Amino acid sequence: MNRDMERYKEFSRRALIIGAGQAAIFAVLAGRLGFLQVVEQEKFQMLSDRNRISMRLVAAGRGEIMDRFGVPLAINTQNFRSFVVPEQTDDVEKTLEKLAHFIPVTEEDKQEVLVQMTRHRRFTPLLVKENLTWDDMARVEMNLPDLPGVSIDEGEIRSYPFGAATSHIIGYVGRVSQSELTDDPVMTLPGFRIGKNGVEKSFDETLRGTAGQVQAEVNVVGREIRELNRADPKKGHRLTLTLDADLQMQCQEMLARERSASAVVMDAHNGEVYALCSHPGFDPNLFSRGIPADVWEELLADDTHPLTNKAVSGQYPPGSTFKMVTSLAALEAGIGPGFKVFCPGYYMLGNHKFHCWKQGGHGYVDAVQALAQSCDCYYYEVGKRIGVDAIAKMARRLGFGDRLGFEIPNEGPGLIPDRAWKQRRRGEAWQQGETLNTAIGQGHVLATPLQLATMTARLVNGGRAVKPLLVRTIEEEGSQLKNWPSLGLDPNHLAIVMRGMNAVVNEARGTAAGARIREEGYSMAGKTGTAQVRAITAAQRAAGVKNEDLPWRQRHHALFVGYGPVENPRYVVSVVVEHGVGGSKAAAPLARDILLATQKRDPQKIHTVDEAIEAAMKEKARIEKTAPGPARPPVKTNKRTSGG
Repeated sequence: MNRDMERYKEFSRRALIIGAGQAAIFAVLAGRLGFLQVVEQEKFQMLSDRNRISMRLVAAGRGEIMDRFGVPLAINTQNFRSFVVPEQTDDVEKTLEKLAHFIPVTEEDKQEVLVQMTRHRRFTPLLVKENLTWDDMARVEMNLPDLPGVSIDEGEIRSYPFGAATSHIIGYVGRVSQSELTDDPVMTLPGFRIGKNGVEKSFDETLRGTAGQVQAEVNVVGREIRELNRADPKKGHRLTLTLDADLQMQCQEMLARERSASAVVMDAHNGEVYALCSHPGFDPNLFSRGIPADVWEELLADDTHPLTNKAVSGQYPPGSTFKMVTSLAALEAGIGPGFKVFCPGYYMLGNHKFHCWKQGGHGYVDAVQALAQSCDCYYYEVGKRIGVDAIAKMARRLGFGDRLGFEIPNEGPGLIPDRAWKQRRRGEAWQQGETLNTAIGQGHVLATPLQLATMTARLVNGGRAVKPLLVRTIEEEGSQLKNWPSLGLDPNHLAIVMRGMNAVVNEARGTAAGARIREEGYSMAGKTGTAQVRAITAAQRAAGVKNEDLPWRQRHHALFVGYGPVENPRYVVSVVVEHGVGGSKAAAPLARDILLATQKRDPQKIHTVDEAIEAAMKEKARIEKTAPGPARPPVKTNKRTSGG
């Protein structure tokens, strides 16, 4: 019996130990369960919600772009689109064939849908066609019972009311390419578009706005069941440009006289750009809607480069339009305005002869007469005296040799050479003959039309370091206008240069005397330029071949810079006619017409929105009714390459 009692006691101790162990384990489990249910409740609720709640982005409306008076330059219009849900039709290809009876669905469209089917779940709506008309949408809606899986919705598409007239400034939008993808998830939305060029690209994030979000309940396979919550997107900011749409269209039409040309109209005092034109242009609406392959190939193959903004990206030898730079550098170096040089039609440097554009020469000329008659020999001599570094220093002060920070992409930097540049670039010493070429805007010198307009503005505004400005205001950020510092130029020197520019146009011996403004109450001054593209050989010259006889792409460029009115300069213009042969015959008349139109329009004054829109629409209608004229025929001009 004692043995039984001992066994019982031993069993009881073991049962107690086991029971205590079980109780401890249960207590741990209960504590853990309580921790998970109470303390970690929010965490696991969130994970659970993620398994049943889908977050969907909603693209924001793109901000509008307006001209200085409120005329719309880029807006959003209705975009009717058709979709197909593969899950809701037994045969997608058959459904697309039926759909093609009611709207224009091409083979490329069908193939794109089939490709998208391999990348998305079957319940995902796939875009079939966009930019449908109201009639297209109505036909599809009426036949939906026979089109299983097809639906119609309304979105937005970017529209450019003035088409080619503003194409190079405003740019265009297009679908996001693989190389353009960023961390922003909105860029992966079907059909989402971003700025590809012009203002649309430079201010893409400002215009794009902030995407909204939709919380939707989904089932285990990800299909949306119902919408739970919505945060509406915030539309992009509106941009107001300094541009005047009416003047822009007038200038663009004037440039259409030529095969390829560009022009900039700018306020000399505050830098506002009123017109910035590059001809030929293109229709940016084609890119919004999807440009046909044949049209794209045609644009790429065009030797006038319609996709290039020549006013900003084009880089040309400035020719004689650069002579104001050399004049100011010489005056600052102590060569007075009365200093005279005799021009027999050539200039000797050692045994090498540098020609003046006027074969018989100009005789004795001083600073004002040299500008008026564009005497190369005068600038050869003063250039030799002051050296290339002094010329380069003045050129950079006037806006050459580097980008100006303009608000649209692909601005050309131009080129201002000096001794250090050549040593750095080529490892060679600078030659004195190169200084002579630089002094007349030839040799290595390159400038954009935008830089030429900036130089002219700085000359006539009293020597302030104005820069071209395109964006006037950004919604919610206010005005972008600036105060410009002084360049420290001597006012007397500027006055001498302006006297010379006035004589170019308004004196009988001036190289642009034939292009003066003759209408009472309006005036202009300026400077002609001719930039050599390819020199005529001695054999061609002996055979009587002139520059205008060469193939178009081998002819000289024609340039003109000017300002008006003469008494109180406000507006400046630069014009470049590619392969236009001579500045006095091709570029100066264009600049005259542009400056006259600008002074009549007077865009610095306030015009009401209604007045501005009415004027712009009338101009647009007039231009559309007028068939474009033929390209300008070759013109006679002087033989030399740096004269007027």
